[in-house]
Amino acid sequence: MTDAEQTVAEPPVLARLRERFRDTIVATHAYRGDATAEIAAAALLDVCTFLRDDPALRFDFLADVTAVDYLGSVPRFELVYHLRSIAYGHRVRVKTRVGEESPRIASVTSVWCGANWLERETYDMYGIVFEGHPDLRRIYLYEEFQGYPLRKDYPKEKRQPLVTQRDVAPEQAERLREREQQRYGRWPE
Repeated sequence: MTDAEQTVAEPPVLARLRERFRDTIVATHAYRGDATAEIAAAALLDVCTFLRDDPALRFDFLADVTAVDYLGSVPRFELVYHLRSIAYGHRVRVKTRVGEESPRIASVTSVWCGANWLERETYDMYGIVFEGHPDLRRIYLYEEFQGYPLRKDYPKEKRQPLVTQRDVAPEQAERLREREQQRYGRWPE
């Protein structure tokens, strides 16, 4: 396939991205109809804002944020953002890479507030820090958990520290007790 034929077959969203972000697009493809743009990490916020605000695209729904660990590659981690336009029904996948030494990237919570928990999940599982995130802390695992379980070098036999039951304020303890009684019924005291 020639370059001219490839450009004609390119989905409109990828053509718009190439036109607007010529210097920051690393690669694009539409394998089996899935439009994918690989971009430079520094351009993530600009690209996402453009995808949301451009009247011809209107990507108003961030469906998922996740990562892939390419252990041994440089840069090691690939972040993957799945976007959908509710208005137009089209979708695009945006990918970018961050290094192993300091896996950091800008948070897109200012573009889509739904990124909040998705970024927290990626942080919890891979240890990628989302700079500017309003509440970046573990979402699945407890704070004392050591390491990031979806990294390929995480030892599957690793034993985690045990944590004791935490003390809570008396008013919070009473609310928890009442909630458990409502959920599970009354029991003799």
